[in-house]
Amino acid sequence: MIFENREEGGRRLAAALEHLMGRADIVVVGLPRGGVPVAAQVAEALDAPLDVIVVRKLGVPYQPELAMGAIGEDGARVVDDEIVRLAHVSAEELSAVEAREQAELTRRAERFRRGRSRLPLGGRHVIVVDDGIATGSTMRAACAVARIEGAERITIAVPVAPADWTRRLAGLADEYVAVATPLDFMAVGRFYRDFRQTSDDEVVEILDAAAARMSPSAVPSSDERPDGGRPVVDEDVEIRVDGTILAGHLTVPPDAHGLVVFAHGSGSSRHSPRNRFVARVLERAGLATLLFDLLTHDEEVSRANVFDIGLLAHRLVAVTEWAHRRSRSGELPIGFFGASTGAAAALVAAADPTSEARAVVSRGGRPDLAGSALSLVRAPTLLVVGARDSVVLDLNHRARTRLTCPSELSIVPGASHLFEEPGTLQTAAELARDWFVRYLTPLDPPTRSASSAAADQDVSGSGVSRRA
Repeated sequence: MIFENREEGGRRLAAALEHLMGRADIVVVGLPRGGVPVAAQVAEALDAPLDVIVVRKLGVPYQPELAMGAIGEDGARVVDDEIVRLAHVSAEELSAVEAREQAELTRRAERFRRGRSRLPLGGRHVIVVDDGIATGSTMRAACAVARIEGAERITIAVPVAPADWTRRLAGLADEYVAVATPLDFMAVGRFYRDFRQTSDDEVVEILDAAAARMSPSAVPSSDERPDGGRPVVDEDVEIRVDGTILAGHLTVPPDAHGLVVFAHGSGSSRHSPRNRFVARVLERAGLATLLFDLLTHDEEVSRANVFDIGLLAHRLVAVTEWAHRRSRSGELPIGFFGASTGAAAALVAAADPTSEARAVVSRGGRPDLAGSALSLVRAPTLLVVGARDSVVLDLNHRARTRLTCPSELSIVPGASHLFEEPGTLQTAAELARDWFVRYLTPLDPPTRSASSAAADQDVSGSGVSRRA
């Protein structure tokens, strides 16, 4: 079995853990860095909180890729005495490696959580997730941390592991779950088409989005759920545009009344935790979502492609036409959600004479890059910008003066460009949800003319400044 990437591995692993759905005592922990994207998929599917257990491999001094043990938070320590003996590692050398890795462990733990407290594991069912099992040293250290913290039950869960992995890790956990256990196992990366290294920034972004998802304000009210059921469509899709295959993910909740197509910004993709978080908020309000990659992996290497707004808009229009041909989404009114350069692409696509877009939302976007197309946009447009994103805020102010469609500029207090501050992404998602619900309904509600948009006002109770 070959996984496209860690996200796909996580989705398949989540399906294998479906028997744990609905349990209130679950905590999912990922092993940084590669295990965190996998764990995020599991946590989201189980509607469980997500954290990390930071562990560091102890590599043989002259062969660092060979693990002679691992250390973890709370002083957890695992040493393979046999490898230490065979590699002739002295006590002094082992201590030096431990000291170096302990410093890095402390740095990463502080970096990943950014001041948030660790999730308590005492009395909880802890699912420890990695992208695969090799020697098992880091997993041993992670499970030791969970036991020290008082975990009631431990499940080790990975997309891929050697056929004899449960024997190797016997006694560590109460349950072992793997999607694939090939006999010819040699290395974890061999079972992923895309096994690029996960960065510290990606781990931080994933944890931030997970924290926002589990915050009290992120819990949807009952009237936000069409019928509380599962999506009628929740699948990966491939969309061919001019001979290029673009990858995407389509979700259609029960009784959907609109479809929001996401146009991701530079350096982002359909797997972006921020966009996935926004999509989840929209889905809970009865909106279908289509997240897709505007560029292929090879294309996104070129910065010229990333800022080729014409190319991105052309693909967005083609993908929208594809969605119209789908039986489950073809009759739904369309909205565009764009971030960064994707916002410019969304506006250019909305300005196309054939466009059926009925609403546009830009989050931290660059509408100025849409140029002369701004005056041709007919769909009501919401520009959401962080108050601390001063340069982009100024660009949005200027771009809005060129819009002739109904429009609003909403400024989220305390937010920077990426909306990574606590609660700010939730606010942005709710603004987008309300805009799309307002305009993507079977019967359009009355809209104000652009000329009547003048005075500034505060949204009651939200602290969001709206220039309408």
